[in-house]
Formats: sequence, structure tokens, C-alpha cells
Amino acid sequence: MTSLFDPIVIGDIRLANRIVMAPLTRNRSPGAVPNTLNAAYYEQRASAGLIITEGTPITQQGQGYADVPGLYTPEALAGWKQVTDAVHKAGGKIVTQMWHVGRISHESLQPNGGKPVAPSAIRARSKTYLVNADGSGAFAETSEPRALERDELAGIVEDYRRAARAAVEAGFDGIEIHAANGYLIDQFLRSGSNQRTDDYGGSIENRARFLFEVVDAIAGEIGAGRTAIRISPVTPANDAFDPDPQPLFTHVVEGLARHGLAYIHVIEGATGGARDHQQGDRPFDYAALHAAYRAAGGTAGWMVNNGYDRALALDAVSSGKADLVAFGKLFIANPDLVKRLKDDLPLNAPDKDTFYGGGAKGYTDYPALENVA
Repeated sequence: MTSLFDPIVIGDIRLANRIVMAPLTRNRSPGAVPNTLNAAYYEQRASAGLIITEGTPITQQGQGYADVPGLYTPEALAGWKQVTDAVHKAGGKIVTQMWHVGRISHESLQPNGGKPVAPSAIRARSKTYLVNADGSGAFAETSEPRALERDELAGIVEDYRRAARAAVEAGFDGIEIHAANGYLIDQFLRSGSNQRTDDYGGSIENRARFLFEVVDAIAGEIGAGRTAIRISPVTPANDAFDPDPQPLFTHVVEGLARHGLAYIHVIEGATGGARDHQQGDRPFDYAALHAAYRAAGGTAGWMVNNGYDRALALDAVSSGKADLVAFGKLFIANPDLVKRLKDDLPLNAPDKDTFYGGGAKGYTDYPALENVA
């Protein structure tokens, strides 16, 4: 029987176990540049089979939160090289989550103070994180976006391709395309945020067009075996909504099956909330989604996420429901989470007050078991 602690090969990446550190925005990279504190944080958690970094914007236009690291300046890439070297030296594997937030941004973060971009000019009922003049952080309403012109889309696809190449050159083992949680690609997918009348709007096929163009570009640049994607079929995060997500995401995974991707990362339910959350008039069938992907010939590792504890994770892998399980808040508080799960040992509780912004407190100072008196 397959175990959560068994090794696995996903695409071109060999992992020591099936426990994944989920992407977690922590807002501790001033100037969008990773630093030595970030390197220490990730290095501490290198026993994970795979680390997925916090969301990492591909351009300044793709930036939606203050003090998150980017992939678009020489300084940021040099900072990430410091991180990847530290993780690899500790025996870990790490991929970066490539991010374009679309409308989930603020004019103060955009080039020349411009409007954030989106499939349609519909303001999200959501907030972003900004840093005040005195250095304190606070949440603020997102700005009104402008609709992207059709002739701008190819340039954004090229931004994704270029950032993927830069990520690999910075030492990442691969990349995860962020197509979840109400950000740009997810905004194109969902009818609640996409009201375009051209060939990127309307039908499911049209709304998924941008996603597939991004996947094609990245897989063609760095290889499908180092390319992965994250989706969230029913999450309401960042005002994401579609009244009939089952056929939409079935179409998405069947299209992804033509690539030999490393993994498909599926958030089940509301991100960080109820696992049984639904949109529309029927519960979402995740088993059917998985089956549709396999029936279409998909070979990627199937990664599940949201509210998994030790028992749920063990069952998911042993039953064949999933190949990998991602953990978020548990990895914030437990740098040695793999050992704690394997030996069924007590867990540190996360300090929610230090999730966003700040320094080492609540970031690199959680004790590992050998450091507990």
C-alpha cells in the first residue's frame, strides 16, 4: 500500500515523500526581493517532499500585495538563487508559484500608478495588503480594474514564458502556474469575472483559452515535466464565482491531460475554509474530476489541499484519491512537519497575528522538535 511517506517521481522531479509545503503569502520580501530571512524560512522546511513558494509575480503588473517577492528583476532572481541553493543544500526540492493577480491589486502597486488589469472591468469585492509610510501593514480595498485589450494577452503569455525560464535559471526545480483563488487566470475561467464578448469570453472553451496558452508557452519553454498548475474549482476567494464549475473544470483538466505535467494541485472547497463549500446548485465532485483527467490520458501527480490533517492525508494517499497532499498553516508553525506527521507527534499552533508582514517572529522562530525543552 502506498504511503504518504513514500518517495514519488512527478514529471521530471523526484521527491523523497508526498508531503508538500503549500504556497503561503507572508509579505516579508521588501522591494519584491527575496532575502536571507526568506532563505532561512524555506531551508528550515526542506524535509518536505516538495516546497511550493509563496505566490511570485511575473511582472510588476502582476503584483497585488506589498512585500511579496517577484520574478522580474535581476535583484529578485539573485535573491531566489540564494533560497534555492539553501533548500537544495538541505536536501529539498522547491518550485515557484508563478503569479499574476489581475484585478486583485491596488493602483499604488501598479506601474505608474495605473489601474490593475482584468478580463473585464469588474471590481472585485476583495482586499489586498499594503505597507504604510511608517512601515506598518494594513489591508485595503482593491482598485477598480480595466479590461485587457485582446492584443495585450499575447504579451502577458510571453511574460509567463520569460518568467518560467528565469525561475529555472534561478535554480528552481520547476514552476507552478497559479490558476486559482480568483487571480488573473481564474478570472478568465469564471463567468462571474469574465464578461468578454471576444474569443476569450462566453463559452467554457473561450474562457479557458488563456489558461491553455499560458500552459503551452511554459511547457514549451522549460518542459512539461517541470510545469505544474494550481486550480480551485469552487473557492469564493477574491470574489471568484461560477454557477456551474463542474463542466468548466472538467474541460480544464481534460485539456491539461495532453501535457505530461508534473502535477495538478487542487484546492478542495473554500481556500482556507469549509471543505464542502459549493458554488451553484450541486456539490462539486472531486473524484469525478480526477477520473476525467485520468480518462483523458493525464499522467501528472494529483495533489490535494485544504484542511488536511494527518488522518485525512494518510487516507488520501493510501486509497489512491491523491498522490500528494499539501499543507499550509501546519507548515508555517512546524518546520519539521514531516517528522511530526510520520511519528504522530504534537504540533505547534500557528500564530495568526504574524502571518502577514513583520520579521523573524512567527516566521523562522517556530521550534523544531529537537529544540523543544
